[in-house]
Parts: sequence; C-alpha cells; structure tokens
Amino acid sequence: MPAPANKQIQSKSKSYRFDARLNQEQKLLIQRAADLVGRSMTDFVLHSTEIAAERTIERRATLVLTARETEAFVDAVLNPSSPRARPPPCRSRLSAKDISAVTNALRFEYSVEPLTASHDRLAFHSGVPELDCYFHQ
Repeated sequence: MPAPANKQIQSKSKSYRFDARLNQEQKLLIQRAADLVGRSMTDFVLHSTEIAAERTIERRATLVLTARETEAFVDAVLNPSSPRARPPPCRSRLSAKDISAVTNALRFEYSVEPLTASHDRLAFHSGVPELDCYFHQ
C-alpha cells in the first residue's frame, strides 16, 4: 500500500536537529513568551531565531555612509582616477586575501544609506582591519 501523499512530501524535505541548553530563567522566559503568542516553545524559538537571523543579515549587508562619504563614493565611481595615480597609502597594507574578501563581499547586493547617530559604528566588522578601523573612528 503506498504511503499517504503528506508522508511522501515530509520524507523529501530534510530536517536538521538543533539542541540548546537553557538555565531555569531562560526556559521560563521563553516559555512565557511562547505562551503569550500561542506557540509551542520550539515554534517560538525557531520563529524568533529566523527573524533575528534575517535582521542580522540585512544589517550586515548594509553599508552606511555619511553624506560626505556618499558624495565621495559617488564621485569616485563617476570620476575614477587615472590608472597612473598612486593608490591610497592603506592599499599597500592590504594583503591579496583581504582584497579578495572585499571583492567577494561586493558581489552581494548592498544598500547605501546616510550614517546617522542611531547607527552603531563599533558593531561594523568587514573582515578587513583597515576598513574596520576607518568605520570605528
């Protein structure tokens, strides 16, 4: 006898197990929140974690510039310097690995917005120490 249709669908999608240890306070807090929204603890944790992951990815994929930095960026794109121009001093300190990391990062879609006081510059980490240093100023 063939398996019901819903069983076939479930067997095609792979699921992964994720375990976490909680202390008593964390368990009670999460259980209370899950109860308030009418979800099981597992559903609540998975849903909340997915939302937090999407937000984190969105924040990390956004390059935030001040108005002056935005103007400089646009000017550099629209009016590139001549190939004979000397590279900025910090470029000489970048390794091939750092340049590759930045190049790979630029393949993703980013949005540019003006930098405001609400942005946490210290939370920005590009993986390139010189760039991080610049943004942490």
